[in-house]
Amino acid sequence: MAVCFAAIIFDGYDLIIYGSTIPALLAYEPWSLSRGEVGAIGSYALLGMFFGAIAAGTLTDRFGRRRLFLGCLIWYSAAMVAVATAPTPELLGLFRFIAGLGFGGIAPVAIALVVEVAREGERNRLNALMLAGLPVGGVLAALMALSLQGSLGFRGLWAMGALALVVVLPIAWRVIQETTPPSKSDRQKLIVSTTPLRELVSGRALITLVLFAAANFVGFLLVFGLNTWLPELMREAGYSLGSALTFQVLLNAGAIIGGISGSSLADRYGSRPVAAATFVIAAVAIGWMAISPPTGVMYVVVLLAGAGSIGTQIVLFGYVATHYPARVRASALGITTGIGRLGAVTGPLLGGVLLSASVPFGWVFTVFGAVALVGAITCLLVPRSDIDLPTAPQSEPADVATHR
Repeated sequence: MAVCFAAIIFDGYDLIIYGSTIPALLAYEPWSLSRGEVGAIGSYALLGMFFGAIAAGTLTDRFGRRRLFLGCLIWYSAAMVAVATAPTPELLGLFRFIAGLGFGGIAPVAIALVVEVAREGERNRLNALMLAGLPVGGVLAALMALSLQGSLGFRGLWAMGALALVVVLPIAWRVIQETTPPSKSDRQKLIVSTTPLRELVSGRALITLVLFAAANFVGFLLVFGLNTWLPELMREAGYSLGSALTFQVLLNAGAIIGGISGSSLADRYGSRPVAAATFVIAAVAIGWMAISPPTGVMYVVVLLAGAGSIGTQIVLFGYVATHYPARVRASALGITTGIGRLGAVTGPLLGGVLLSASVPFGWVFTVFGAVALVGAITCLLVPRSDIDLPTAPQSEPADVATHR
């Protein structure tokens, strides 16, 4: 789990550092980018995540967790070198898209690895501890931008994402083992079979899959919409760049608290009510940010917004992972998080369009708050009982808990 946690930290850093460097990117005279263009470039990596998550989920069920985990780690780390050296905005967008393929692939693989080795009753909590690496990476990104942007510049900060090749890959290569190595006959059956996909889109299972995908869409929209535009929105609200980046630190710190505590509550009370409740917390907190409360109150509100938005996405990962049996788990994670990544694409674009249209920052926060309410409703619509999947073969352990 520690290796997965470290890989997700770099995943989070690489994704969030772009938002932390947006003010510097907007001020970069050779490119003279508008807010809309910066938002579009920010979305290219997230579009890559959409394809990466769907492909990795299916390929993992066929060829094994270890191979895909290592491949995604190498892919996104190497791509960050290209991102840092991009000579034009067009190539920057292309390289971010390529990096996004690896960003999107590694999360469902890591979730499947952790869930399969965790004991029943602890899966949500351990999954949340591992996925807390995403906001930890976000905190590190904001802190690095605060302290080193003046000396390294935005390119230097982007290049640091490639350190995973040196820090994580050698350990992962030795430590990560295949959790359920398939036999030769199993591999042959999987290569010619689409059974996992058929099970997921049959009957009542399709409704559950669509609702999970919709909830992930909302969660990712909030995660990347807020992380991309919060520093610039807080500058619009009158805060200095240093203070604006401090708010981004608090947003991701809140995500760590919300993700871990929310997932622990999900193990006890069920993921469905917890995910809905934390979405409501996000809606209230983001709506409060729209009225620009006093600075001390704003610190607390941003912390709660992180707990209810990014933290909820961590709960959703665990919800999907523990809802499905092992034979379709990675496919379900890949599909739901893959479609959810379209929300990740939408978030930065939405913020960029609203700001380019000179919409006041308060109304931008109001829109994000309304989206969080939609997420709460979606979670409440997920069926209480287990999905209508065929009975697992006798050789497969019944390792899926019933969720309320």
